[in-house]
This record gives sequence, structure tokens and C-alpha cells, in this order.
Amino acid sequence: MTTNRLATVLAVLGGLFLLYIGALFLLTPQTSVVGYGLPAWPQDQGEGILVAKGMRDIGFGLVILALLPAGQRKALGLAMAAMTVVPVGDMVNVLNEGGPAATAYGVHGLTAAAVAVTAGLLLRERPAAA
Repeated sequence: MTTNRLATVLAVLGGLFLLYIGALFLLTPQTSVVGYGLPAWPQDQGEGILVAKGMRDIGFGLVILALLPAGQRKALGLAMAAMTVVPVGDMVNVLNEGGPAATAYGVHGLTAAAVAVTAGLLLRERPAAA
């Protein structure tokens, strides 16, 4: 598999994963926050922030899935490099709130690494010869 194809597969999977996670936070915020690494929130107390997190993820997923078919691979690489701060922030948030280190590193840390690798692959691509 070429690095261009690998970058494409990783970007598509990342975009689809973000849409999935975002939808989970919209549809089942109480359940999703536990998977995120934080304790369940009291019902009807501040769930709006969980919906905002869901919309954030959907928005990022849509950016990925819009730039890729538009052929904007360098722009996608730059966007994904910038997006890397989000799972790093999520990881720090879980750790600061006393959440499970395994979730912080295993979910958010690995996500940050996957996004960074995908960004790096996209940014290393060279234009095809004419």
C-alpha cells in the first residue's frame, strides 16, 4: 500500500469515526461521557456540553470528509495537524479529572497519535508528475 493510499484510508476512517462518536454524544450523552473517561453526569445537569462535544466531533469529521474528495490533501494535512490538539486536550482533561489513565492514553492518546501520523503522511505527499 502506498503512503498516499494509507493516508487516504486513515483520513476516511478518522472522518467516519468522528461522525460516529459525535452522533453517540448527541444520542446518548450519559453513556458516551463514561466511554470518554469521565464519570456519568447527573441527568439534566449540564448535558448541553456533551452535545457540544458531539457537534465538535461531527464538525471535524465533516471537514475531513469534505477536504479529501475535493483533492485538498495539503489543506487536510494542515487541518488534521491542528486537530491533533483536540485529543491531546481530551487526554489531559480525563487525567486531570481523575479518569482512568488507560482511557486517557489508550483512547485519547492513541487518537492523537493516529491523527498526527495521518497529518504527517498527508503533508509529506508530493504532487504527482504530470
